[in-house]
Amino acid sequence: MNPVRLMAAGEALLSPQATQTLITQFLSRPELEPLPELEPAALGGLTDREQEVLVLVAHGLSNDEIAERLYVSPLTAKTHVNRAMTKLGIRDRAQLVVLAYQRGIVRPGDTLT
Repeated sequence: MNPVRLMAAGEALLSPQATQTLITQFLSRPELEPLPELEPAALGGLTDREQEVLVLVAHGLSNDEIAERLYVSPLTAKTHVNRAMTKLGIRDRAQLVVLAYQRGIVRPGDTLT
């Protein structure tokens, strides 16, 4: 599948390892542009499933991989990702990943169990 179709389907272009390395290097840079301010309860506004999906996205999993891990359809996984982004005022998956790292939801070196 070509990269444009992958992105349109909400899939990741990078492997989880490449994503982890990129995020770690990105977060170590001092000139980070701040993300939109969230209300203290904003992350609490996510459902348990949306929080779980946030962690999986931050680890670089594609919608198909999330769906397989959570025993849901890829469309359902994509819906959870999109709802989390909407609730958090995030425009794309990359910003969602950065938010997860900046807020300490996921830390460099964390692994999925």
